[in-house]
Amino acid sequence: MAHIHVPEYGRQRGRDQRPVTVSPVPGSALTFPQVLGPAPGHALPGQAPAVEWMPLPPTMRGCPPGLEYLTQLDQVLVHQQVELFEVFTGIETENRYQIKNALGQQVFFAYEESEFCMRTCCGSKRGFQMHIIDNNHQEVLRVVRPFQCCSGCVCCADCCDHCALTIAIETPAGQLIGHVRQRASMWEAHFDILDANMVPILKIRGPCCICQGVCCTDDVDFKLMTYDESQQIGKISKQWAGIAKEWYTKADNFGIQFPMHLDVQVKATLLGALFLIDFMFFEEKKNHNNHHHR
Repeated sequence: MAHIHVPEYGRQRGRDQRPVTVSPVPGSALTFPQVLGPAPGHALPGQAPAVEWMPLPPTMRGCPPGLEYLTQLDQVLVHQQVELFEVFTGIETENRYQIKNALGQQVFFAYEESEFCMRTCCGSKRGFQMHIIDNNHQEVLRVVRPFQCCSGCVCCADCCDHCALTIAIETPAGQLIGHVRQRASMWEAHFDILDANMVPILKIRGPCCICQGVCCTDDVDFKLMTYDESQQIGKISKQWAGIAKEWYTKADNFGIQFPMHLDVQVKATLLGALFLIDFMFFEEKKNHNNHHHR
């Protein structure tokens, strides 16, 4: 079976464009020092650190507004934010993520919207909306996961719609872009990447063992396959963040690799698949660690 070579995460590339920096906006609902992260060397003494953003690409016909960034990327890095309140109290908070390119420039920021009771009682199985915004604080993408009480079992996912975990990826106006649907399997995690009309496009195949620890620090790879499974064209990886972060915080690191020419709406759907994988396989582990160390 032929494979497409994909480069390792974090590989530095040439900087063809001058990076753009944005400073905190007073009164904004998003607090830049906490949400967007620092970029050393771009802030004056006594001021909050600025953020280095990926330069805005030109508007493209047929591309949903704000997703032009994805047309220039073949890999995306996703870093979950450390929530100190949750670390010290064990009370589940809404997740937040920085989304960056290979140069470390921020492309998007994602934040979860969910109910407190849902997070407390349902944990990683909760329903949520993940809002993805650009450097102008404009929402460009929304990932919607409804609460499904009896779903998630790998063996029963094909029995009926209620047994399979499914998320929808849509524009802020509610226009559907794609779906991610869990498929039945005997052991490994299987997902279908679907377009807005529920037509299958690609498949994701997880590993036999989803485990990371001191003795096993390799990346956990979910392979991105053509729909006939004849070729691997990319992957979604959960990266080892170090024993302290893995055990005491929720600061997980992920990466997505896909072909540069892949349709931008499919790239956006793969970003939604990453969040589903995080909640299904790694959020439960993080919740267990938080309760253990309270």
